Amino acid sequence: MNPSEEQKGTNVPPTGEPSTGSVTAGKPATEPAVQAADSAESYDDGYPHEPEGAVEPPAARPPSESKAVVPLPRSGGGGKQPPPPPPPNDEEEDDDSMLRMSFMEHLEELRARIIKALMGIAVAFAVSLTYSSQLWDFVSQPAVAALKTLGYKEQNLVQIEPMEAFNVIWFKLPVLCAIFLSAPWILYQVWAFIAPGLYKKERRWAAPFVLGAGGLFILGGIFAYFVVFRFGLTFLLSIGQGNHVVAMVSITEYFNLFVNVTLGVGLVFEMPVLIFVFTMLRIVTPGFLIRNSRYAILAIFLLAAIITPTPDVFNLMLFAVPMCFLFYFGVFAGYLLILHRENRRFPWRVTMTVVLTVLLLLALVVYVSITKYGMHLVPRWPFLTR
Repeated sequence: MNPSEEQKGTNVPPTGEPSTGSVTAGKPATEPAVQAADSAESYDDGYPHEPEGAVEPPAARPPSESKAVVPLPRSGGGGKQPPPPPPPNDEEEDDDSMLRMSFMEHLEELRARIIKALMGIAVAFAVSLTYSSQLWDFVSQPAVAALKTLGYKEQNLVQIEPMEAFNVIWFKLPVLCAIFLSAPWILYQVWAFIAPGLYKKERRWAAPFVLGAGGLFILGGIFAYFVVFRFGLTFLLSIGQGNHVVAMVSITEYFNLFVNVTLGVGLVFEMPVLIFVFTMLRIVTPGFLIRNSRYAILAIFLLAAIITPTPDVFNLMLFAVPMCFLFYFGVFAGYLLILHRENRRFPWRVTMTVVLTVLLLLALVVYVSITKYGMHLVPRWPFLTR
């Protein structure tokens, strides 16, 4: 043994002997193990060898060896992957894009929209005023047809007061026509007022809302003119016939009845749009409306009884039946909106096949009734008669 090594107080084991783990003079006992490991790595077999019995703490390993023992994730997917980031919430983005307005700003916006709507009505009134005479011929046609159907020789309306014709023909009638002509513009102003409170994806319904609501209002006026008002007026004038009653209708009473019926039916035809908007705003759902449809039908008949200018059942049904049909049409439109939100599709192909089959069967029945049984079509119920 070297004397210098004895002075240092270290014991150097022979090559190949395991270390006893003794510590002297403040040096760690892992130094002989490292030397043995280095001697083991000098072999040509390519594998590192450690001496038998050597106990090496993990902290004492060289950095090159400590990296080799780090466990790696298995190729079979045993390692945990970080969770994917959550998808962006469209409603939160839409909330950020919504316009925030104070109460006074809402009032200012409402005032501006009302002024714009009145300006549209004024322009339509100026256009209608130039055609007042032609418009009155069109409006008075149902009265002329009803008096002709009932067998009256005089098929004219009666003027009782001097200002009656001026008020009706040159003021009230152009106002009524202006309301119908400017209906899409008025509805657009309504949509522009409520649009800032909707989601961005729901603002895309602006054009369908304006076109649908305006078209339904005009369609309601047409239905009132050609169906409700004509049949209702004929029925009312025929009640007193044969009881020493002669029909003499003043233009004021006639026009007031005409306005009530046409505007009432036009507003009633807005029911699908109203239901669709409530569904879009998540106020009601189609399932809720179907479950409570009996209450809706009762409310429809009560509303028809209030709108109907006469207390007879005939005119009541003329109002109530289209309203019930429009109610279910609005529920169907709301159901299509729900399907669109849920990325589902309505079975249009099956539905159209069923509808076309029913229409073909009805056409076959009408054809057989006309050709084989000698019946013919008439513009009143039951529409087929001998």
